[in-house]
Amino acid sequence: MSKNVVVFWPGDYRAEPNQLATPQVRETTEQLTEALKKLGRRPKVIRSFLRKPHESIEQLGPIDDPMIGVFCHWTYGPHTCDGVVGKQNPLLLASNFSGTWPGLVALLNTSACLESVGRQHSRIWTDAPNWTKDRQFMERLDEWCSTGAVAYSASELRYSAPVSTDAARVADEVLAELRQRRVLALMLGDTSMGMINGYFGPRLLNPIGFTEHKVDQAWLISRGRFITDRRIDDAFKFCVDRGVKFHWQEPGAEDFNAEATREQLRMYLTVLDLVDEFQADCLGWQYQLGLLPLLPPSDFCEGLLNSVCRPESNGDLIITSTEADQGNLVPMELMKRVLKKRGLHQAVMFHDVRWGAEHKGRFLWVLLNSGSCGAYAFNHDPDTLKGVHSYRQPKGYFPVPGGTFAGESLAGEMTWARAHIKEGELWMDLGRGEVVQLPPKVRDAWWNGTTRQWPFMAADLGCSWETIMAHYNSNHIAVAYGDILGEMVALSQSLGFKVRLMTGESNVKPDRAGRRN
Repeated sequence: MSKNVVVFWPGDYRAEPNQLATPQVRETTEQLTEALKKLGRRPKVIRSFLRKPHESIEQLGPIDDPMIGVFCHWTYGPHTCDGVVGKQNPLLLASNFSGTWPGLVALLNTSACLESVGRQHSRIWTDAPNWTKDRQFMERLDEWCSTGAVAYSASELRYSAPVSTDAARVADEVLAELRQRRVLALMLGDTSMGMINGYFGPRLLNPIGFTEHKVDQAWLISRGRFITDRRIDDAFKFCVDRGVKFHWQEPGAEDFNAEATREQLRMYLTVLDLVDEFQADCLGWQYQLGLLPLLPPSDFCEGLLNSVCRPESNGDLIITSTEADQGNLVPMELMKRVLKKRGLHQAVMFHDVRWGAEHKGRFLWVLLNSGSCGAYAFNHDPDTLKGVHSYRQPKGYFPVPGGTFAGESLAGEMTWARAHIKEGELWMDLGRGEVVQLPPKVRDAWWNGTTRQWPFMAADLGCSWETIMAHYNSNHIAVAYGDILGEMVALSQSLGFKVRLMTGESNVKPDRAGRRN
């Protein structure tokens, strides 16, 4: 392999997040180039963020030397993918492991985008303050420099699992429903922020019993004008009476007030009318980036839609996948149907795989996404919105004021899922784990170290930190309370998914035991 290595900076489209991350990215780049020099390589750095697809095409496309992308904050998949697709030179994605600077989230998303288009690459990560001092990181970097790839342990990956008679029966019942009436997914846009790994399209959706119907997000503006004040008043009163705590006009959020929440409820009711008009079963909602300067954030609306307890409810929640991510929408809808057949509450939570650390000898993940987590996670009571807090979305990302749908997730056994594309086929990743409630001091440290305004879940995913970072194909994950793993295995296989299970040990190995809380 060539001694020359090109280091580049994937970026966010928005200038402000890139500016905020610049000191971190520069420091990390210095550590990475030092590490490469120690291994006898000649690093060359492209010292500007790739903010648009054409910049990736123009700056990365002509390069034939090995390349390393540096991930220290949220970036868009196409800002790497579009410049390297169709090429074969060795590619490495290198990220930090930080809650404050979510490079690992961008790495997981970008890796999944590359996987979906068949571009070979490897991943590498570290939580060490000095990357050159992490022995495992340096060994893997050396392996990539020598061979062009990094090999990871696959000991916790399984491709089949025993399915009980009862689980098979439930799966068959759901399958029969899908054969009787296909799932209609209403898509308000698609591929938010270039998440091509989360867009399946009709060629992949149709064989598994799903149909998408796309509606332009402009309809939310035009139709929202016809939502009456009476409906908004009633929805507002419902949310207040059922227990939502609104954090209006707190320090740093002076522009977030009751009127901002009312505008979010206007959006919610507009979407509700669209779902009713098209008789849709579930919903994907892009929002970003097109609506950012025009409407308040969609998060409060999405949280309500994913709750049975909501204004103008029909007694069911409406599975809503934030950022129009079909990779979560599909398993969420399937899990909802399985849960109902099992007599369990139908809520399925949408989260980001944001960060994690050791707690009492095992590795726990902070699952945290601003959008589609319903109220049930915070109270385990389908008839209330108690435990829901609505904070202003951070101004750096969301200029129009509007609230989140946040809370602390309660403890309990859970099943997780994620659908993704590999070699042109749909795969379903599945696992079983536990939602854990942390001591308040630890919880607050982890929550404040990520994004305090967003819903929080501490979770043992039933496998090692290494397995998720090396093999998981998304930054998004769907979580349901209860053990429905067998049902999901059987149903996914019957629908034609390739199934992969991640199951093993979350216990932290002694040589990685420095991350204690």
